[in-house]
Amino acid sequence: MKHLYKTLFLNNRFFYLLACIAILFVVGFFAPLFYDISKILLFVLGLLLVIDVFLLYNLQKGITLHRTLPERLSNGDANKVSLQLQNNYSFTTHLSIIEELPYQFQKRNFVFPLTLSTKEEKTIFYDLKPTERGVYSFGNTNIYTNTPLQLATKKYVLAAEKELKCYPSFLKLREFNFKAFTNDVISYGTKKVRRIGHSLEFEQIKEYVSGDDIRTLNWKATAKSNQLMVNQYVEEKSQPVYAIIDKGRAMQMHFNGLNLLDYAINATLAISNIILRKQDKAGMLSFSKKLEDWVVAEKRNSQMSLISESLYNLKTDFSESDFGGLYAVVKRKITHRSLLILFTNFETMDGLNRQLSYLRALAKNHLVLIVFFKNTELESLINTKPDNIQGVYDSIIAEKFMYEKISIVNELKKYGIQSVLTTPENLTGDTINKYLEFKSRGLF
Repeated sequence: MKHLYKTLFLNNRFFYLLACIAILFVVGFFAPLFYDISKILLFVLGLLLVIDVFLLYNLQKGITLHRTLPERLSNGDANKVSLQLQNNYSFTTHLSIIEELPYQFQKRNFVFPLTLSTKEEKTIFYDLKPTERGVYSFGNTNIYTNTPLQLATKKYVLAAEKELKCYPSFLKLREFNFKAFTNDVISYGTKKVRRIGHSLEFEQIKEYVSGDDIRTLNWKATAKSNQLMVNQYVEEKSQPVYAIIDKGRAMQMHFNGLNLLDYAINATLAISNIILRKQDKAGMLSFSKKLEDWVVAEKRNSQMSLISESLYNLKTDFSESDFGGLYAVVKRKITHRSLLILFTNFETMDGLNRQLSYLRALAKNHLVLIVFFKNTELESLINTKPDNIQGVYDSIIAEKFMYEKISIVNELKKYGIQSVLTTPENLTGDTINKYLEFKSRGLF
């Protein structure tokens, strides 16, 4: 009886019919015939309600459900969820399916209406697009079941609660892998360069033969073996590449539900995967007031897992970023020439000039690529024809800010610092293309 109290609900149809019978009772005071009719109708309604409740509770598992959730969520992507339902009743059922979604989605009325015939099975698919990393708690799936009479409703509470972690966007890795390795991709305006010189990657010591470079003679090995021995080197193909993420307050601007920091995190995961597949060494670090989340550039099998975990836990402290501290740590810890991909955001020339000395110092020992963002809202404002004086002012100011962005690119180029100015949506693809261009030109 306690179970019935928690799961049984009377429908609006029952109350509408009951209201009509009540009106007939009122009319029956003036016309006795309607009084007798209303009593019969009330008895029939009560009997139908008993039958309806009996049909609903005749089976303990009249409706069964299997909910399939992904093992983890991909931030900023459409994550597929499926609900497989089966009607075990011997009659057609009318269902209302309510999912208890994590609070981060802010969907208060996530309902699917569904009709299932006798013994019928159906699967419902829907997509969820998270916009922040962290833990997402899924609740139960509540199914409200009606018979064809639709006088009463039985509530089923199915699908156990489950917590999922939301990681940086990993669903698009396959897409970018295809684009990076397809034979149809041609880089125009670039040419392959043959490198001249000696690699520092040692392979073995061997006997000297005519034609070997005498500068590679190993005198200790020669003395021990009493014959000329030379060091043999091979061309070092695995170059270190570091993704450096600025997590200061400049990266907190939002576009299409994600902030710039999350766009940079998603791009770092994707390009790290490409770097490793191109046989280079991938690493990362983040900074604001201090350097954190350091992953040394390596080419091991577990590297993507290490980078993914570091990116998952990356959070901002909304402080001013310390580029001087970045330079000091990079100079001390990254001793080999590397490609440094710095994800940050400069809005004005003044903002760049405050940090330019540190960027120039980094560029002396490394190939530095600055990746920063176009303001798409400013672009739309510029492309909109103003219809009043205020609109003209807004358009002029927007053009000034866009000009500042172009000036930043030119200023960086003046000092030999590479840059990518891109929209948040195209960040990952444009960064990967720039990396592939560097590889084809042999710049690092």
